[in-house]
Amino acid sequence: MPPFPQSATEGSAQPTAAASVAPKARELTRSLKPRHVSMIAIAGVIGAGLFVGSGAAIQQAGPGILVAYAAAGLVVILVMRMLGEMAAASPETGSFSAYADRALGRWAGFSIGWLYAWFWIIVLGIEATAGAAIVHRWVPEVDQWVWALLLMVLLTLTNVASVKSFGEFEFWFASIKVAAIVVFLVLGIVAILGFMPGVAAPGLDNLTGRGGFFPNGAGAVLGGVLVVVFSFFGAEIATIAAGESQNPVAAVRQAVRSTVWRILIFYIGSIAVVVTLLPWDSASVAKSPYVAAIELYGIPGAGAIMDVIVLTSVLSCLNSGLYTASRMLFSLSTRGDAPRSWAQISARGVPRSAVLASTIVGFVTVGLNYIAPDTVFLFLVNTSGAIALFVWLVIAASQLILRRRMGPDAAKALSLKMWLFPYLTWFAILSILALLVGMLIIPETRESLGLSLLLAGLLLGVGLWRYRGGRGGSGVGNTQPMVGKVHSESHHSQK
Repeated sequence: MPPFPQSATEGSAQPTAAASVAPKARELTRSLKPRHVSMIAIAGVIGAGLFVGSGAAIQQAGPGILVAYAAAGLVVILVMRMLGEMAAASPETGSFSAYADRALGRWAGFSIGWLYAWFWIIVLGIEATAGAAIVHRWVPEVDQWVWALLLMVLLTLTNVASVKSFGEFEFWFASIKVAAIVVFLVLGIVAILGFMPGVAAPGLDNLTGRGGFFPNGAGAVLGGVLVVVFSFFGAEIATIAAGESQNPVAAVRQAVRSTVWRILIFYIGSIAVVVTLLPWDSASVAKSPYVAAIELYGIPGAGAIMDVIVLTSVLSCLNSGLYTASRMLFSLSTRGDAPRSWAQISARGVPRSAVLASTIVGFVTVGLNYIAPDTVFLFLVNTSGAIALFVWLVIAASQLILRRRMGPDAAKALSLKMWLFPYLTWFAILSILALLVGMLIIPETRESLGLSLLLAGLLLGVGLWRYRGGRGGSGVGNTQPMVGKVHSESHHSQK
């Protein structure tokens, strides 16, 4: 299968002499099994926001939030299909950042790569603090900041050990989340059908009897899209992990093709159960819709059960966040866009310097969350607010350009294709632009958009200055497919 063609100015992106004499800096392992990548893809979609943040969305749009989830899910499905087309043709750790190099120019890969790494490093501080708050409720004798530190150290050790260790932890984290949602859905369907003792079948009362399906109007649904769309960010992690899987192309195809049912079942399915069983405007739904539903089932300890599930989601996000940030920093380093030391690989094929760099900045963000939560940390969080939309926009633009550069024979040979190209690609681009306009219009998201644009503008300026005139950076070599450059973990362990 031919890789996507490179741009006419990408001569600077060919391997340099320095890179050719130091191939070890390019070696990652292929030790992720299909089950690992499959669960990484699922974990990327199911975050703590589904269990915790969905209550506010339901309060805003009522049962119509299902339309908001469906609309946001459609955008994500299209983005993943476009990314999957590029990743199946050329699987690599840099993913969309490397594809932006080829499609838009080196400045684009530089800018979006650093934006993406920054997003996940900020997430580390948020998730470590959230997880520490849960554990602190169980063991209040230990200060919350100590728990945050311990959680960060635990997941750092997991990522430093080997990519297989990361994959195994993520597999079990995702399995717990999937099992929880499946049980929730089964019990919900039983209750909706009237087969659960002590729970009357709700019929359509909660869907249409409390102000209608759109109790707050269509505008609330549009606003709800902006609330829920960011909960889907993370689905793209599977295409990054595919570069270290035993069969990258097959892993990408499986992850992308399963995006539809993951969104339908885990998001739309579980939210449909909540708004069917419970009044959308009840205080318990606003506080925690899943806890409210579990209490309706008559299961004791609903709050404690949800704490365990949310903590699992937090640990999963920490684990995958460290992995994702480190791999993007590694990829940037191999292309000359980050310190060279971050491209160094351990004997077991892990970019430990990149992992530790991510962890150190993550520790700083955790500290800022305790020292200045309402000023400095909030400012940093807001700089990452619109990064998801920027990433999706770059993915769509890259796919549009790279696909158009391909000849008809090469396009026909693609193992995974974007549907109805270029029409759905343009639909996705316009939808993402509409979401950005929505963030500008809605007062609650305007500041976050402004700060995200400020950060993006700074990085874009640096990228344009750095690569003015089509100039490449030093060590810019790794825009070729990672296939053939990745070695099995067993090979490293035998050295």
